Order: sequence, then structure tokens, then C-alpha cells
Amino acid sequence: MKKLLFSAVLFFAVSFIFAQTKSPKKNMNHIKKGFVHTVYFWLKEPNSQVAKDSLYQGLQLLATVGEIQEGYIGVPAETRRPVIDHSYAYSITFVFKSKADQDIYQEHPIHKKFIELYSHLWERVQVYDATSL
Repeated sequence: MKKLLFSAVLFFAVSFIFAQTKSPKKNMNHIKKGFVHTVYFWLKEPNSQVAKDSLYQGLQLLATVGEIQEGYIGVPAETRRPVIDHSYAYSITFVFKSKADQDIYQEHPIHKKFIELYSHLWERVQVYDATSL
């Protein structure tokens, strides 16, 4: 009888501890819907502060297109792991409500002017587009 009681107490104790340490389900309400456009820029002259400042100014102008719901202009983070590429100079991430809004952005006069005025600064551009599930 003592063994049975001990086993039952042990079972409930372990079950209680497991239930307390189990990760709670995350509230997924913070996941947004939309079309995400991310671009990485590599400069022809990566050590030129003038080139960096000029491209940054252009990216700020580009971010004013009205169809952009959220925008981020960034530089490589100070994270160093084998899977991280930190060789680019700048990145942008623009979030649109839909692909249709992103299509408008692609043809927008500000976007076309950005390419005209600043494309001489970059050696390479890599684009990643994604749509939410």
C-alpha cells in the first residue's frame, strides 16, 4: 500500500512539475498578414562613407512611398554565426497590404527615381519577397 501511495504521489508531483515547465502556447495574434519586400544592397565602394550616406538618404526617400505599411532600413547586426551573411551594406524591409500594393510601389515615380539616382552606388542587389500564410 505504501508503494502504491508513493507511486501515486510521485506521478502527480512529476506531472505537476512537467505542466509548470512546459512552454505556454504563444498568442499568435501578433502575426500580421501582408506582402513583405526585403532588399539587400552591396556597395561598389563599401568603405566610402559618402557612398553609405548617399544610399541611406535614398533609402529614406524610398520609404516615403504611400503604399508601404511598415518600413525598416537596416545595416548588418552585430551577430556572428555561420548562417548569417553580414557582407551587405544596407537592407530595407517594406511591408505592404497586398501584392497589388507592392506592384504599385514597383512602378511608383519615387521608386523609379531612386533607381535612377542611386543605382550607380551598388554592386549587387538581392531581393526576397514573401507573402503571409
